[in-house]
Amino acid sequence: MGDRLGTEWSVPIFSRAIPRSEAGFTLIELMISITLVAALATGMLMAMRTSLLSMEKVNARLQFNRRVMGMERVLTRQIGGVMPVLADCGGRIPIFLGTPDALRLVSSYSMAEGARGYPQFDVFQVVKGEQGLRLVVTEHLFTGPSSTAPFCGGEQAPWTEITPSSLILADRLATCTFSYREALPDAAPSAKWLGSWDRADLPGAVKIEMTPMDSSPALLPVMNVTVPIRITRQVRSWYDDLR
Repeated sequence: MGDRLGTEWSVPIFSRAIPRSEAGFTLIELMISITLVAALATGMLMAMRTSLLSMEKVNARLQFNRRVMGMERVLTRQIGGVMPVLADCGGRIPIFLGTPDALRLVSSYSMAEGARGYPQFDVFQVVKGEQGLRLVVTEHLFTGPSSTAPFCGGEQAPWTEITPSSLILADRLATCTFSYREALPDAAPSAKWLGSWDRADLPGAVKIEMTPMDSSPALLPVMNVTVPIRITRQVRSWYDDLR
């Protein structure tokens, strides 16, 4: 009996199994997971924002550098392609007329059609922009002296209004002035420069001096542009076959 009793007492009184806990997350674990996901998403968004800002800065620098390079090319070709023609402003007068902040001329070079396009009546003007000064050029088709009659205004600039088709050659400038060199035979580059030009004949060269408002080592500097004019024919003279 002793062995039986010892065997009986060795068996637990409550013989049913204890139920296992259900699988899942606690509230604290869920909050930690959400916090980690939010931190990762915030980091990715910050990285994307930094990349987009860097891309915008690079694009802005590239556009500025392209504008600087294109500005010198446009000025050289348009001013260098000047034509010695007359305007119909109550009489036949030379179209070429320059002031310290504006210049008008007829050029054989067109911004849209290049050197093979129709002659264009170009007006370069220094106007106030959103920040600093702007150098703007406006083109009008030149079909003869009578086509310039609407733009006759003497030496007071501007001679034409800024239109949506006007091209901004330079922006954010502190100063921008035009000067004109006398057309003297064998004149040195340091010859006398004039602040305005209203003579009958063309000048020997046109210089545009520009000073940017701010400069950066990553940007191309806005340099002065000097365009020589190699037309020596007098403006008021007539061809023999037109007399």
